[in-house]
Amino acid sequence: MFVSEEGPILHADLDAFYASVEQRDDPALRGRPVIVGGGVVLAASYEAKACGVRTAMPGGLARSLCPQAVVVPPRMSAYTEASRAVFRVFEHTTPLVEGLSIDEAFLDVGGLARIAGSPSRIAARLRQDVAEQVGLPITVGVARTKFLAKVASGVAKPDGLLVVPVDGELAFLHPLPVERLWGVGPVTAGKLRRRGITTVGQVARLGEATLVSMLGRGTGRHLHALACNRDPRPVRTGQRRHSMGAQRALGRRRRSPEELDAVLAALAERLARRLRAAGRVCRTVTLRLRFADFGRATRSHTLRDPTTHTAVILATARELLAASRSTVEDRGLTLLGLTLSNLDDHGAVQLELPFGGSDPGALDATVDSIRGRFGAVAVTRATLLGQDEGPSVPLLPD
Repeated sequence: MFVSEEGPILHADLDAFYASVEQRDDPALRGRPVIVGGGVVLAASYEAKACGVRTAMPGGLARSLCPQAVVVPPRMSAYTEASRAVFRVFEHTTPLVEGLSIDEAFLDVGGLARIAGSPSRIAARLRQDVAEQVGLPITVGVARTKFLAKVASGVAKPDGLLVVPVDGELAFLHPLPVERLWGVGPVTAGKLRRRGITTVGQVARLGEATLVSMLGRGTGRHLHALACNRDPRPVRTGQRRHSMGAQRALGRRRRSPEELDAVLAALAERLARRLRAAGRVCRTVTLRLRFADFGRATRSHTLRDPTTHTAVILATARELLAASRSTVEDRGLTLLGLTLSNLDDHGAVQLELPFGGSDPGALDATVDSIRGRFGAVAVTRATLLGQDEGPSVPLLPD
């Protein structure tokens, strides 16, 4: 029987990760709608998603949509251990693994044909190994490019395997909705749909020049390349993250400026600690806001000199929030996030002559040392005493 040539790239993505771990560990939850997190939905099982529940949705709305759902508190240590176990399976499958988050990765299996078989066979065995060794469902897309492999896994969810043969790439890709293209969010999708462009194939036929005139040079060229399945990026191992972020859902209740400042301080403390632990420095601080009307906004500032200092990061974040205060008061705030980007290694910092004054990093180093020895809550700001800082989401190593 003739078999079409298969691409070498796998995109492996765990299904409803947090909720699946809860269903794995508690047999009474299997087959039932499960919501992880009470105030804000951190994850929802596919049974809950069928009722309209989505990640980051307010808990009250989720429970009204799915009153029969079981709500469980998050167990971050369990999710971290499950992620590590899954990545051990990935690394046993191939040495070429590029982690995207704690529950998904790209794998390049192109050089394993003689010892492990075709990419589709390797993908099927990977799914079986994850199910048997970790007890979790995982979906895998197989294709020639990273973009198409990720699209394939999205189409195959949940708990599926989809192979896009090389000679059938555009036949698979072009009928899909434009939202399947990386970079097409609600705003870009709205611009395209208002012009009657609803499928990836229509984007490809539109032409790069037209897309550039509609969406700008960067976005237009990017979307046209993806619509034609042009994605030359290889699977890269050992990639360091380009940014670090943290966020806190606030619910629908109005928050005072003092409460928002406490949340911002907790986020800045958490991120600065991660930055120093990874031996990195940042130059750009970005504030992310989600309003009560579901709108979003970002505000950013790039520092003159790279930093790891909590005080500098927090002061910058406070200035960005102060500049947005009138908008927050008018529209309400349901989520506050902070991202550090423009990262570099700590050794890249230009040393400064000590023209007097104290070392601004001495306090950070001392606090980090105490927390490393006695725990993260051993020392904290007075404004954060008794405050729930929210769950600390597990992350891939930097």
